[in-house]
Amino acid sequence: MTSRNMRLRRLRRGTPLSGRMRGGAQPKVVALGGGMGLSASLTALRRITGDLTAVVTVADDGGSSGRLREELGVLPPGDLRKALAALCGDDEWGRTWSQVIQHRFQSKGDLHEHAVGNLLIVALWEQLGDHVQALDLVGKLLGAHGRVLPMSAVPLELQALVKGHDPDRPDQVDTVRGQATVALTPGEVQSVHVVPHDPPAVPEAVAAVLDADWVVLGPGSWFSSVIPHLLVPDLLDALIETKARKVLSLNLAPQPGETDGFSPQRHLEVLGRHAPKLALDVVLADEAAVPDRESLADAAKRLGAAVELAPVASPDGVPIHDPELLAAAYDRIFRMHGRIGPWR
Repeated sequence: MTSRNMRLRRLRRGTPLSGRMRGGAQPKVVALGGGMGLSASLTALRRITGDLTAVVTVADDGGSSGRLREELGVLPPGDLRKALAALCGDDEWGRTWSQVIQHRFQSKGDLHEHAVGNLLIVALWEQLGDHVQALDLVGKLLGAHGRVLPMSAVPLELQALVKGHDPDRPDQVDTVRGQATVALTPGEVQSVHVVPHDPPAVPEAVAAVLDADWVVLGPGSWFSSVIPHLLVPDLLDALIETKARKVLSLNLAPQPGETDGFSPQRHLEVLGRHAPKLALDVVLADEAAVPDRESLADAAKRLGAAVELAPVASPDGVPIHDPELLAAAYDRIFRMHGRIGPWR
C-alpha cells in the first residue's frame, strides 16, 4: 500500500495525521470563510490537526438567519451553525448532533425553515450575553473538534457595485445590497464593501490569526464569504501582520451570478484589489479546474504565492470538494511548506 493510500485510510477514520510541523507538533490552523465552502475546509482540516479555529462571516441576511437577525437584532447564526456542524466528529455523538443542529422545521407557522442550531445559538446569546462564550458552549455540547468565532461582533450588511445589473443598461454600475441578493445578482460584481464601514473585529478572532501557524482562506462564495473578512480592518491587519503562512483554496467552478465567467486567476486579482497589502504563501487549486496554469502561476506570484495543484474535487463529478482529498492536499502543503527555514 502506498503512503498516500495509507494517509487517506487514516483520514477516512478521522485520525489526525502527525508530524506536520518541526518537532512533531500539530499546526495551529485558522480557517476563514462562510457557508458550504468553509464547511468543506473545516471537515478536511479537523482530520489533520487538533488545533483548529474557524472565523466566520456575519453578513448573511437570508432564510432563517435573516429572519432572526431582523426580528431580534442578533448576528446571523447560520454560517456559525454550519461551521459547528462541520467540526462535529465522525462518531455516533458527532453525527447525531451534526444532524440535529442542521435540522429545519417544516410547518405552516413561524417555525417553518428555522434550523434547530440557529435557535440554540441565539438562545445562548440571549442567556449569556456573550457571543464567544455561547459558541464555545455549543461547541462543547457537540464535542466539536475546534472552535468557532464570528469575525465581527456586529451584524454586517454586504453591498456590491455591480456593472450591468440592469440588462437594459449594461454599462451602468449599481449598488446591490444584502448578501443573499449579491450572491445571485445578475451582472458583473466589481467590488464589495460592508456597512458599517469599519466594523469591530472579535478580539479572539484577531488573536487566533496572530497566533496561528497556518491561515486558510476559502473556498467559498468569493464576494459574500471570502472577501468580507478582508473588509474588517483589525482582522485584515492581523492577516497582514501574522507570522502564519497563508493558503488560499480556490473554488472548483465559478459561482452562478456572483462570479460568472471568472477564471481562477481572476479570483486572485479580485482578492488582491480588495486587500493590496495582503501576501499569500500558497494557492491551492484542483488540477482539473485550471485550464491556464501559467496565468494562474503569474497571478499567484503577484500575491507572493506558489501554486499547488491537487485532485480535491468529488470523484462523482459534482463541483464540491471531497473532504478526504482536500485533507490530503492540506496535509501535503503543511508538510512541504511548514516552518522550516525562511519562506520568502
